[in-house]
Amino acid sequence: MTAYEHVLVEKNGPVGIITLNRPRALNALNDKLIDEMVHAFDTLESDDAVRCLILTGGDKVFAAGADVFEMLDKTYIDAYRDNFVAQDWERISRCRKPVIAAVAGKVLGGGCELAMMCDFILAAENASFGVPEITVGTIGGIQRLTRFIGKSKAMEMILSGSQIDAVTAERAGLVVRVVPAAALMDEALACARRIAAMSLPIVMMAKECANRAYESTLAEGLNFERRVFHATFATEDRREGMQAFCERRAPVFRDR
Repeated sequence: MTAYEHVLVEKNGPVGIITLNRPRALNALNDKLIDEMVHAFDTLESDDAVRCLILTGGDKVFAAGADVFEMLDKTYIDAYRDNFVAQDWERISRCRKPVIAAVAGKVLGGGCELAMMCDFILAAENASFGVPEITVGTIGGIQRLTRFIGKSKAMEMILSGSQIDAVTAERAGLVVRVVPAAALMDEALACARRIAAMSLPIVMMAKECANRAYESTLAEGLNFERRVFHATFATEDRREGMQAFCERRAPVFRDR
């Protein structure tokens, strides 16, 4: 496994774990960390033994946002020419394998956006979420946050830079579940292992359909899902899953 400076990477059976690791900078997202994170995602996604990924951070901070010190002297043309943020940060949303965000402490700005790029978010009780970019004279996280929690609540957070706690985030639909901090990784691993036990091609198809629902009209989404549903009948795993159900046994999926 490649050694990185700002991320930690490990495999736990079929689960790949990427941990943001700039604790002195509150896991602020600088270019080096993002480059390493992208490389780690590329490596784990191409590893046939890895069937689900977890993105996590520290006990007190997942990520405090983009590194303001690194952004301070950027000009418009710098940001535009390099397609800043969009160029590399979106790698998580392009991952075909399922990705779980397991977050604790501060989940702010770019850190909140990274978490929202994952397929779902598990939050420790001490987690707090916000997009406080407006407090440093810029914006960010607006499109995803508004879609996750609705216009009114998102507007309050976006325009005032205020944060919400984990319980509020769960009520708003931003996170799927709130767990004790000490149990966060155990819960994330349990979820990841349940997903990893499924047929990976079918999991990837289901993820693609869910993302299409998020990004298209109902009619378009239904049409897309129906075509993918029909396609599952070309897989051996669909046959095995239904045969196992009829025979009252556990299926043995072979990713075919």
